[in-house]
Amino acid sequence: MTLFTSQSAAMFYDKLFSSLDFTLPRSATGRRGFPKEAMVCAFIVMKCEGFSQITDLADYLDNNRLIAHYCGFNIMEPLPSYWTYDRFLKKMDNAALKEIMAAQVKKLYEMGIVDASFIGLDSTPVMANTKQNNPKSFAKNRFSKENHPKSDPDCALGIHSASNQHNERRYEFYWGYKSHVLVDCISGLPLYELTTQANTMDSTVAVDILAAANQILPLQGCSFLADKGYDVKSIYNTVKAVYDGEAFIPLNPRGTKDLKALPASNPVCEAGFAMHKDGKTTDNGRTRQKYCCPFRQSKTGVCPCNHKNWNNGKKNQGCTKYKTIPTDYRLSIDRECLRFKRIYALRTECERYNSRFKASGQERLWVRNGTSAANLNTLAHISALAVALAAVLHGSHSYRSAKQLRRSA
Repeated sequence: MTLFTSQSAAMFYDKLFSSLDFTLPRSATGRRGFPKEAMVCAFIVMKCEGFSQITDLADYLDNNRLIAHYCGFNIMEPLPSYWTYDRFLKKMDNAALKEIMAAQVKKLYEMGIVDASFIGLDSTPVMANTKQNNPKSFAKNRFSKENHPKSDPDCALGIHSASNQHNERRYEFYWGYKSHVLVDCISGLPLYELTTQANTMDSTVAVDILAAANQILPLQGCSFLADKGYDVKSIYNTVKAVYDGEAFIPLNPRGTKDLKALPASNPVCEAGFAMHKDGKTTDNGRTRQKYCCPFRQSKTGVCPCNHKNWNNGKKNQGCTKYKTIPTDYRLSIDRECLRFKRIYALRTECERYNSRFKASGQERLWVRNGTSAANLNTLAHISALAVALAAVLHGSHSYRSAKQLRRSA
């Protein structure tokens, strides 16, 4: 047994755990085992060190008994084994971990570090521990729904973007889960998180996430930022009607045609002329403005491009186009104005946080069930908030990175 630990690491974890204040319910019967609080602190060490395997955590604590002492373990007795950590993740109630995270967010809110002025919602893929996710695997039909991984019965087949380049969109299939995170786009810290199967659409959980986050800190008057995957009417209506906020979400074209138009919003025909308004039509609960050929009313004019509809032998000759008239909040948003673009640019903070989340060892899981996956994700977010709290309480200006807080220790 060794007690040797570098001074910077010892001071870092001393600051980190002194900022934590939580208790977890204990079982009424059976062996007491290791304190649950100590187990949570051990997983915080795992996330801060970026370990992706529990064996790395066990070796680290065994060789740094002072840090194990800070976690709350009795270092004069054997420390938890691999299977102890594994059982803890399987049996731990995720709701209890979410309460710890909520208490951290409330404390940071009271200190003025986080608020809901600008919040962003995004999801990141979390790959299951299965050979089907290994690109070098020789398994046939790795991503067939009929070939579900036997190693993790709770995971699901999902798809994620494999490139961040706008001019190069590549998508890849994977077996696993999603971590949906609501982020404060100013501080870059998580406010609420939810783990789902990989086949869950982002837009289907947005309203529930906002409702849960509103129980932790008020979302009234918030600016909600999200990508076009959240371009759903119910989300817009919830943000505006329930939270009196604004939604900054780009439109998802969904296969619709992008009509070339003049600044006055009149579409342009194939000959390059502004089309004329020709009444409105209402169908399926929507109102559309009809535009007709500018030469239709002319007795002598002819279509310069000889459009096929010009010589159709009908009274209303020439081409026609339709534009939906905004009748709801979603379509009334001016997405071309400078204010929308500047505020929407804050959404990149979600992507930066997801990058830090993956760097903590969460991109690929070592566990093989949904409960453990959800608990590991929540523990990773708790770790990020613990670093922020320790940084603020001890006067550090950087509360996003554990490395920078360690340097100042």
